[in-house]
Amino acid sequence: MIKIEKVSRRDFLRAGGVGGAFILGTTLIGCSDSSQSITETNAAKDAVLKPLNLFVSLDEDGKVQILCHRAEMGQHARTGMARVIADELEADWSKIVVVQAEGEAKYGDQNTDGSTTIRADFTRLRRIGASVRSMLERAAAQEWDVPLNECTAELHEVVHEPTGRRVGYGDLAAIAASFDPPAYEGDDIEAIVKDTYSLKTPDQWRYIGKAAATVDLDDMLTGKAVFGQDVSLPGMKIAVIARPPVLYGTIASADLEAAKEVPGVLHVLEMPVGDRKGGFNPVGGIAVVAENTWAAIQGRNALSIEWSDGDNSDYDSAEYRKELEAAVATPQKIIRNKGDIDAAFKNAAQIVTADYYVPHLAHAQMEPPAALAQFTDGKVEVWTSTQNPQKARLDLADIMGIDYSDVRVNNALLGGGFGRKSKPDFVYEAALLARELDVPIKVIWTREDDIQHDYLHTVAAQRVEGALDADGNLVGWRQRVSFPSIVSTFNPAAEHGSDGELSLGYMDNPFAVPNMRLENGKAKGKIRIGWLRSVNNIQHAFATQSFVAELAHASSRDPKDYLLELIGEDREIDIANEGLEVDYSNYGQLYDEYPIDTARLKNVVNIAADKIGWRSDLPQGHGMGIAAHRSFLSYVATAIEVKVSDDGRIDIPNVWVACDCGIAVNPESVRAQMEGGSIFALSNMLESAITAKNGRVEQSNFHDYKLLRIHNAPRQVNVALVESTEAPGGVGEPGTPPFAPALANAIFAATGKRIRELPIGDQLTA
Repeated sequence: MIKIEKVSRRDFLRAGGVGGAFILGTTLIGCSDSSQSITETNAAKDAVLKPLNLFVSLDEDGKVQILCHRAEMGQHARTGMARVIADELEADWSKIVVVQAEGEAKYGDQNTDGSTTIRADFTRLRRIGASVRSMLERAAAQEWDVPLNECTAELHEVVHEPTGRRVGYGDLAAIAASFDPPAYEGDDIEAIVKDTYSLKTPDQWRYIGKAAATVDLDDMLTGKAVFGQDVSLPGMKIAVIARPPVLYGTIASADLEAAKEVPGVLHVLEMPVGDRKGGFNPVGGIAVVAENTWAAIQGRNALSIEWSDGDNSDYDSAEYRKELEAAVATPQKIIRNKGDIDAAFKNAAQIVTADYYVPHLAHAQMEPPAALAQFTDGKVEVWTSTQNPQKARLDLADIMGIDYSDVRVNNALLGGGFGRKSKPDFVYEAALLARELDVPIKVIWTREDDIQHDYLHTVAAQRVEGALDADGNLVGWRQRVSFPSIVSTFNPAAEHGSDGELSLGYMDNPFAVPNMRLENGKAKGKIRIGWLRSVNNIQHAFATQSFVAELAHASSRDPKDYLLELIGEDREIDIANEGLEVDYSNYGQLYDEYPIDTARLKNVVNIAADKIGWRSDLPQGHGMGIAAHRSFLSYVATAIEVKVSDDGRIDIPNVWVACDCGIAVNPESVRAQMEGGSIFALSNMLESAITAKNGRVEQSNFHDYKLLRIHNAPRQVNVALVESTEAPGGVGEPGTPPFAPALANAIFAATGKRIRELPIGDQLTA
């Protein structure tokens, strides 16, 4: 059922593995062999595995299968979750097999967004492992007929302390499987846990906090890993779709005959999506179904369609920018109002003002969306790669008018996601076509489809104003932001940012400024808006942290020192007493458990500055910049050294990222995410921008939506992790927000030119 392979020493070293770690390659037959479905595979596994709880099963050879209910898209979710469970289970890591869960409500929240995989489930995962450990100890006590308190689990065995007898987990599988898992309920969780089973103390952790290679590494290196674009079924057909170029446009007329004449084309039909609009519903269009991808694409190219563009055809991103900038130039809806901002500006010795702009961004993950669906006897089964398989299943039941129990969504590895694949419109397209044509259908999105029909990161304009006293101290901070909200994708009438979006690095401004006013202007959505890696933290951190450096320059102060002064004394900010006019979401966690801690924020600033060797006396054309930001409950500071040539070329010889994410389950994964988040940010800020004209996205592929090339990348992104016992924060996204302002600040230090709008483009040569 599951193929377990040792990786050779040569392959291990080539993979850059962590010394002493053991890599498991896992292959799910249901994905790798198109003749066998995942349903059949699970039935075969159940014959030999003993389920001990929802997430853990054990066979008589001692192999432990751990189920991962979150999506794996390169963030090492499968490794991190399994390490937490295995640690509390006191399991031998070499005997762990990780399998992917289908979309199913019983697993709890499966949406792999918001950097939640570990931080939202850390305690739950520990309890899952600890409960199984207690069942195995109980099984040994029963087998030996000894008191339970004399039996202790130790590295895949249970030991009888008085006699030294040992028994392996595999020998206890059948007995343990006959027990009900110990329960924990009620408000006083800790007290109940103590009454049933105990969690390890940090000094007992075997895997948590220790570096490990990802369980999928060998399969990825050897080409055996199965991604959404790889899945197949016998007899399946390929579909590509001509979608309306303007959001919610419709077909006025279409000539389909030329497409039908293309060799290999089987069907040409209007997408059966009904009257559904908004959210993650398909936008319609004409589907071309063929024997293979090439024929389907050529058939689509042969279509002749006249579109009725509808109300969004007036969307022009250049003109829209003017509207946003006009909005932030005047008073808007107040989000936070602390002190007397009007008096602060009236009495200021100096006022500093700056305008910032961030364009639409596409996710542009390496693997475009794809989904394979089969509709049989009123039931639909899907194989895909989505960040939210449970949402896909729920919506499929609704869209297709069938019972939830008649829908199955199987999830493969994701070739990147960044938030795009949590919006499963492509899954619905495949299922609808499979039902319409009564044959397995695989919908393929091309790169052009993905760029032009994405759920784009919002465009944003901001104005930030600072009131300085005669000594250069900041006495007043006023900031306005205007952007089309993600809510507009679900409700076109939405005109303001949601409380959740404004919680992302805006209303939670940590500065100890006596007078502060934060405002939000109106903006109607005219194109699909969605969340992208770090979401609104992108624009909020860019403006806020860039402006700190501008204030420092106006005050003739060092930017790093000025940033630390603005953050102020060590404290946990009383966010409820900070003049908030709306609700602060705190990334879905209780504020008492995850407060804004200025000591942690200042600490990462100091670490990043120390590591890079912070100084201002650099050669001409060289400069250093720094920025810090709390997002997804983690604290990250980025310090960058940049060299700018006379012709405007940027070279980045040194980057240091300091990260305090609380408990780092797998430090190697955290470092990888900080590195990746930095590269992601740099790619976005150099040349990437989505523009629209007449409601149409103007970019189509990597020739005009440019991603980072290797010669523009930093020579090295160094990461310093803060050792911490605080609750885990997110790591997939927090590395992105501070990079852009840190680089913009470094460029100013090197050239005297301010970068206030993205992408940088040719601003350094103008």
